[in-house]
Amino acid sequence: MKAGADMKIAGKTVCVFVLLTITKVMRTVGNNSMSATVGNSCVLTCPSKPNITMVTWKISPKVGGSCTLGYRADQNKTDRTNCSDSMNWKFRPDRDPALEIWQVGIDHEGNYTCEVVATEGNFHTTYYLTVLVPPRLTMYCDDHGNPVCKAMVGKPAAQILWVLESNSTPKEEGHDNGTVTVLSTFTAYSTNVTNTTCIVSHPAGNQSMTIACHPPDNNGFILPVSITLCFLSIIIFMAAIYYFKLHSDGLCLKTKPPETAPTHSPQDDTMEVEPYTTYVQKENVIYNSVSDLTAEQNLPQGLSPAT
Repeated sequence: MKAGADMKIAGKTVCVFVLLTITKVMRTVGNNSMSATVGNSCVLTCPSKPNITMVTWKISPKVGGSCTLGYRADQNKTDRTNCSDSMNWKFRPDRDPALEIWQVGIDHEGNYTCEVVATEGNFHTTYYLTVLVPPRLTMYCDDHGNPVCKAMVGKPAAQILWVLESNSTPKEEGHDNGTVTVLSTFTAYSTNVTNTTCIVSHPAGNQSMTIACHPPDNNGFILPVSITLCFLSIIIFMAAIYYFKLHSDGLCLKTKPPETAPTHSPQDDTMEVEPYTTYVQKENVIYNSVSDLTAEQNLPQGLSPAT
């Protein structure tokens, strides 16, 4: 029995030793996951121990180069390497070595490790910071009168739900900055649905929107078609008139009787000659008168022409 008790005590001692060892490891090494919404501030805590001699924040973002924030108690000095102004100590690092990030952006996502050196030992705390981007919710009606819900540039991808049952399948589109756009078209089992509500579920917050869509109006389609057909009918009618007019002029030209040479009668010749004859006769009379007058002037004085 005594041996059995020793074994049990030994067994308990072993168990206690193992538990103490595990507890010590958990105290010195910690892994945490944190999330922050883009545009907000975020605080990452670090073990605060008495008699701190040195604190170091090592930051390895998912995109871009790493940076370091450090503090040394013996010199009462802080320094920073490759860190932007958007992150800094929240308070005095010798009292509270917490790190604060102002206006979290997508480029802040990554690993953050805090190392504390104190008289009690070294302590490490590691975080993986996930940056959340709430999606922008929009709704509209497509050409067939179906409601469409769109959650744009969210991180991670949003989940789209419909209040009424639908057989829609969401479609995702990834972007270069890690955000995702999700689109879902509501297809109702019943055609009597008017108001439709879309619910977007996201770690940064849920959103909802309602829209009323109606089937497409056939009159809206018939009217432009009717106007187009009317214009086409007018154009065809005018073209037909022009075609028949053009061909009717051609037929008239073909059926025009041939031109006959004008008849020339002797009477026309006489009529044409008579004016000339009259003119010649007048010329002769004038010529004779002139000759007579000349002859009279050539006579000697005292003589007069016979009467």
